[in-house]
Amino acid sequence: MKKQISIKKNKKKIRITGADAVMRSLAREGVDTIFGYPGGAIMPIYDALMDHSDKTKHILTRHEQGAIHAAQGYARVSGKVGVVLATSGPGATNLITGIADAMIDSTPLVCITGQVTASLLGSDAFQETDVIGISMPVTKWNYQITKSEEIPEIIAQAFYIARSGRPGPVLIDIAKNAQFGELDFEYNKCIKVRSYVPVPKPDPETIKEAADLINQAKKPFILFGQGVILGEAEDEFRAFVEKSGIPAAWTILGACALPRKHPLNVGMLGMHGNYSTNIKTNECDLLIAVGMRFDDRVTGDLKRYAKQARIIHLEIDRSEVNKNVRVEVAVLGDVKVTLPALTARIKKRSHDSWLREFRDADKIEIKKVITKDLFPTKEGLTMGEVIQILNEKTGGNAIVVTDVGQHQMVTSRYFNFANKRSYVTSGGLGTMGFGLPAAHGAKIAAPEEEVILIVGDGGLQMTIQELGTINQTQAAVKIVLMNNKYLGMVRQWQEMFFEKRYSETYLLNPDFVKVAEGFGIKGRKVLHRPELAAAIQEMLDYKGPYFLEVSIEKEDNVFPMVPTGASVSEVILEPKK
Repeated sequence: MKKQISIKKNKKKIRITGADAVMRSLAREGVDTIFGYPGGAIMPIYDALMDHSDKTKHILTRHEQGAIHAAQGYARVSGKVGVVLATSGPGATNLITGIADAMIDSTPLVCITGQVTASLLGSDAFQETDVIGISMPVTKWNYQITKSEEIPEIIAQAFYIARSGRPGPVLIDIAKNAQFGELDFEYNKCIKVRSYVPVPKPDPETIKEAADLINQAKKPFILFGQGVILGEAEDEFRAFVEKSGIPAAWTILGACALPRKHPLNVGMLGMHGNYSTNIKTNECDLLIAVGMRFDDRVTGDLKRYAKQARIIHLEIDRSEVNKNVRVEVAVLGDVKVTLPALTARIKKRSHDSWLREFRDADKIEIKKVITKDLFPTKEGLTMGEVIQILNEKTGGNAIVVTDVGQHQMVTSRYFNFANKRSYVTSGGLGTMGFGLPAAHGAKIAAPEEEVILIVGDGGLQMTIQELGTINQTQAAVKIVLMNNKYLGMVRQWQEMFFEKRYSETYLLNPDFVKVAEGFGIKGRKVLHRPELAAAIQEMLDYKGPYFLEVSIEKEDNVFPMVPTGASVSEVILEPKK
């Protein structure tokens, strides 16, 4: 059933096909780029696309999963809604992994799938799949269009829902007869949906309560996530941090909300986060969570998580409050509004002695972990030294995209992100294969920016065909493959917790440089330390896409580490001897 909506009225009407209405509706929403893959059930829309190619660019990926991950990368960097086209049946089902990834990571997408003619629905027609039923658990909203007259209204509603409040993916399934049918086209942007309240109204009383707790705290600690970025509240957040003087730590998706080198930025939270941020979570007297959802990779054992602390939660999605961690004060609303209101009520303070405790703990991590990662003395190359050279060469002024695994954690820990919206990675779902197409989408969104992909040999081979898409567009993505010939993160767990029984984690890999060159992309392989810096410089200087393979030693593990089920206080700094 359609929800009742409010619209901005536009009286101009023209008679067109449903397929043309789709393209015109997308244009009214400011869509300039679409990622997709054609097929029978969506062919009328692709035919209409030709008449709009002067205004709307289409990126033909090599797989629908490549299309949706590229749209995610585009959305995360641009702040716009990513748009995907796919056909029915396998085309639609191939989107599901990316939709689930976008849902848990709050990425705004509008996915449009073709469907068999309405009269054939439920008959098991060729390439018919119940994509509405399949996608319902992993979409913010979905809808099946069977009449051409529905198209403008539903697309308007889809964009409003995808981008408003806590963003997320929306799917529209359009029957083929609706694409061929005609309608009197009128497009009115959606501005309200009845019963849908995307942004809770802030309560001044909870803001006052939160400010009182902050002003009284002796050892307060800020935890911030992607909500700051999605709310475009980086400046407001920085003002809050600086006036409060409180140490602040980030989730992986919140990495760019505060510059890495800011004096109050104390590092990364979670399973492979910094030593200080983990142990101090269980020593602070007040936790202030801003736009983060207390994911299990951040909290560890919930029964032993921050039991000594009072907790404030600034959040736009009321369903996240008290879901995992009980809080004392919930400040609901858009952080771009609630943060300034809170900042106005807090006292300007410094917490130098408390901050010094973080820095003292950092010294332990520097000695036991960081120095070995970034400046190794052993013969084999480490992931950390690759990131360190990228820091030196770019100054942190690059958009970095990662796949999922050890390289993701090392990049998160060590790259010095200097700019807003400059880190794209799969957080909640941890989707291997995300990196390559997402990096392509990021480059399409920001063609003038340096876009660097850090990827492992396992994840790369899940969507390696997207090298063909990059070659076709000549998007200058710089690809750094960290190749240890293993599924590295799984192998690390096998080493630590399964007595080095490396069950099905060794990879017999191809010659990746030849594969890249086969796709028309220049490549180079680095085996030894003396050639690494020059190879990275060559990659950065090259004007087109470039593939750099770096041979990493097999047992280059990621520490610190909080084992699954452990308390954040039980962080491991080095392997047991």
